[in-house]
Order: sequence, then structure tokens, then C-alpha cells
Amino acid sequence: MESQPFNPEPAPSPVPKGNESIYAAVSLMLGVTSLCAWFIPLCGGPISIAGIVLGYLGMKDPSRKTLAIAGIALGAIGLIATCINGAVGAYMGFTGESFNFAP
Repeated sequence: MESQPFNPEPAPSPVPKGNESIYAAVSLMLGVTSLCAWFIPLCGGPISIAGIVLGYLGMKDPSRKTLAIAGIALGAIGLIATCINGAVGAYMGFTGESFNFAP
């Protein structure tokens, strides 16, 4: 019986680190920006959604997971505020009401 030479498979090379740490930091920046941009729903909505998505992608890096979670939380708060602002604005536009600041 002829034996085959032992050829172990090469160890898998480590996967190069992607942009997860950058995603987490950008998510935090977009989350903070969304807290300022909720006044204009057309700007606040996309900024908040982008911050949430990038935070989700940034959670793959264990060293920046806290930044990603903070970005997701701030993006979610900004998205909720944007939706409330848009709903109130749509209601006021539909009913013809306006704010009267004069006493």
C-alpha cells in the first residue's frame, strides 16, 4: 500500500480589517448631526438613516462597538424627532393652521 505524503492545508490568512472602525465614528458624527437636522425633515431623515445603517455596519469592530451603539441611538432619536416634526408640519399644512407668535 502506497501512502500519500502529508500536505497540511495552509492556514487561512487573516481577513484584512475593513472600514468598520470608520463606520462607527461616522455613525456617531451623523447621529449628532441628525439631532440638529431634524428641524428640516428632508435633511434629517436621510442623515438619521445613514447614521443608523453605518452604526450597524460599524458594530462588527469590537473595539469601536460603543461608538457604533451611540451612533445608532442618536440616529434613532434624530429619526423619531424628524418623523414627529414632519407629521406636525403635514398636519398644520393640511389644516391651514400656523403658529401665531404675536400675543
